[in-house]
Amino acid sequence: MTLPKSYEAHETAIIEDNCFIGPGTKIWHFSHIMAGSRMGEQCTIGQNVVIAPDVILGNQVKVQNNVSVYSGVICEDDVFLGPSVVFTNIRHPRSAVNRRHQYQATLVKKGATLGANSTILCGITIGEFAFIGAGAVVTKSVIPYALVYGNPARQHGWMSEYGHRLTFNQQGIAICPESQEEYQLMNNRILKIR
Repeated sequence: MTLPKSYEAHETAIIEDNCFIGPGTKIWHFSHIMAGSRMGEQCTIGQNVVIAPDVILGNQVKVQNNVSVYSGVICEDDVFLGPSVVFTNIRHPRSAVNRRHQYQATLVKKGATLGANSTILCGITIGEFAFIGAGAVVTKSVIPYALVYGNPARQHGWMSEYGHRLTFNQQGIAICPESQEEYQLMNNRILKIR
């Protein structure tokens, strides 16, 4: 007996055996989901996306068009990968040298946003609700709630969980204009206080 699919995939998508795709996930044109990958519920996989073996995507991850998510990448729940985001999984690649056993893991924590055309070097962690600007080249780990952009990416501020830039008063308190949630800045770290 064959169970019905709990996800949707365009007829041009290639879905290999031995991968897990959670219920409610949608996979668009010309995407390739490789064996050994796992994705959670309610994900959106855009056009021309490659999900490599051993990649893990949490629930409600949105992967926009033309993104290749290579082996070693883990994205927690609610991560947004903008169009043409680039991941790497080897720091010193050479065509003539096989370094598949040297893949370095990249962890993208819950709620982080990676802007269009950003490049993420392997072996780093992008913190919870961090916001990577379009075109950024991220060469080192990013702390939670940080706004980073540039080449190489540097921190230029803080973002709320709703994606708004935070402005702190003299007491180190900021309020998200959309959610009205309050944040406190202490010792270069953000704490959501309500």
